Amino acid sequence: MGGKAEKGTPKYIANKIKAKGLQKLRWYCQMCQKQCRDENGFKCHTMSESHQRQLLLFADNASKYIDQFSKEFSDGYLELLRRQFGTKRVNANKVYQDYISNRDHLHMNATQWETLTDFVKWLGREGKCVVDETEKGWFVAYIDRDPAAIAAQEAKAKKEKMDKDDQERMLEFIQKQVEKGKKEFKAEEPSYTELKRENSQEKLTLNINLKRKTEEKAEGLPKSVLQASKIKEESSSKKKRTEECKSKQSALDEIMQMQERAKEKANRKDYWLTEGIVVKIITKSLGDKFYKRKAVVERLVDKYAAHVKLTDDNVKLKLDQNHVETVIPSPGRVVRFVNGAYRGEIGVLRDIDTDNYCCDVEISEGLLTGRLVKGVQYEDISKLAT
Repeated sequence: MGGKAEKGTPKYIANKIKAKGLQKLRWYCQMCQKQCRDENGFKCHTMSESHQRQLLLFADNASKYIDQFSKEFSDGYLELLRRQFGTKRVNANKVYQDYISNRDHLHMNATQWETLTDFVKWLGREGKCVVDETEKGWFVAYIDRDPAAIAAQEAKAKKEKMDKDDQERMLEFIQKQVEKGKKEFKAEEPSYTELKRENSQEKLTLNINLKRKTEEKAEGLPKSVLQASKIKEESSSKKKRTEECKSKQSALDEIMQMQERAKEKANRKDYWLTEGIVVKIITKSLGDKFYKRKAVVERLVDKYAAHVKLTDDNVKLKLDQNHVETVIPSPGRVVRFVNGAYRGEIGVLRDIDTDNYCCDVEISEGLLTGRLVKGVQYEDISKLAT
């Protein structure tokens, strides 16, 4: 009987059990992220057209893919070490066994390290971990270089120093006050005399004049001078209010600019692929058949790669972000921000500045609806598939 085993048969159940566990590493294709169960299946996969296309992409820039796989492996290993063991000293092989227990892990044979020992030595050289070798193997201890943790430690040390300085200043002040009090105590005490009135028959009179000097001066001035003075005061008050409004407005603009810069810094990444956008294939590694063709991003594989489908043909490809570029539609079409301060927002393209390679986009959804963003670079937006 050819094809797949029928559901419920012993062969079907056996296949399911085999698929659940970890398979042999030598029958795994990292470029296609496909695990084969036996040698025959792996041989059939290597002869397939999809595998050949991935090999062409790998041959185009092999070092880039190996560096990417190495970074992904080291990041996953260190993240597991940090999350599960913190900064404790632990056997490196134990962490590795926990890492590979996940079926979707990235295999070490796709990285720049041939053995776990080479990888552990690299962690020590790069200062990411404290490593040492014993009779039981290599041990690692994670070095926490998180900016938040370092900032918290620095803030704590700074606060302790400030508290210490305050205490020292207070003790010094108290000491000075004590010395000053001792000196004043030794000085002679003042003598007091009885208050006597020389002429008891003299009457005291108090003349209270409640009229202000300004009113006295104003009474002697002409009305024209008083009106001019009043107009001048009103003009000065109005000018002061205008300056205060301008000051508040400039302060508000400065706050908005600071928020804009903070959003730009937080959302500016080295990856930009997003599901649902239209991209243009710019690599010639796949031949002229696919060059300059447009495709829709259907599913992300990781931060830098995705499965795309041609817009005019039912052909699917797996491409890296360096093999495609964004598509800028005509004004009035819907686009998505793929990078920068407004990453993820959806808007309508309003105007295109071909001389400066930028455009104006009005955000059409969410809390920022109606905001017009000017000077958006071509690579920060892409046409949204409808």
